[in-house]
Amino acid sequence: MTRYKIVIQYDGTNFSGFQSQKNQSGIQDKIESSIFALNNNKKVKIYGASRTDAGVHALGQVAHFDLDSKLTDKELQRAINARLDKEIRISHLSKIEESFHSRFDAKSKEYNYLCCLSDNPLYLKDHYHVKNIDIKLLMEVSKIIEGKHNFLSFSKFSNKQNNDCEIFASKWVFDDKNHEKLLYIIHGNRFLHHMVRYLVGSMIAVSQNKISIDDFRTLLNQPIKDAKIFKAPSNGLVLKEIFYEN
Repeated sequence: MTRYKIVIQYDGTNFSGFQSQKNQSGIQDKIESSIFALNNNKKVKIYGASRTDAGVHALGQVAHFDLDSKLTDKELQRAINARLDKEIRISHLSKIEESFHSRFDAKSKEYNYLCCLSDNPLYLKDHYHVKNIDIKLLMEVSKIIEGKHNFLSFSKFSNKQNNDCEIFASKWVFDDKNHEKLLYIIHGNRFLHHMVRYLVGSMIAVSQNKISIDDFRTLLNQPIKDAKIFKAPSNGLVLKEIFYEN
């Protein structure tokens, strides 16, 4: 039995997230179904590094699975892709040591969040349309997030005892050439449920003077569960890359 590592790209608009669902509408279900046909109609379970939610996209989702195959890596990659929905693609496939685990071996992740400043219909599907924002204030509040913090205020409440995450980079990038687009980049060792969407929604609220930057800082420094904060929609969120040792 050989273990394979795959990197997956997908448009999550029409799917119920990455994780397998009872109605078979998860990205995981679609990939397992594709591999099923290549394994004498026997199920092969894939293990994803991140459980992206419904509507969330990915450029660098990572997963692994075990399979006996006589195909080369390139042939196997093409065979899986040929049986997948057009919104899902395996961008890389390679053999990996048997001890590798896509989720537990991950060291950090980068998410991007896409915003547009106009109602250009070409952007609305996969961008969050925002209006009347103070970009300077938006960039200022993003820097508060960097470092190690308890992000309980910025997560969908769970019973997890550890809500600490270390954020290595948090920044907004304004496209000077295309004034319609705004990109948020966040890189951290781990993320809580809905954390990036809560952070983006709350930063946008600060930039629109709906809450103050001090209110934002208090939510970060004095974490509380079930905080009443703003959440950005799923359509703008992209899992950009997952980082591993070496």
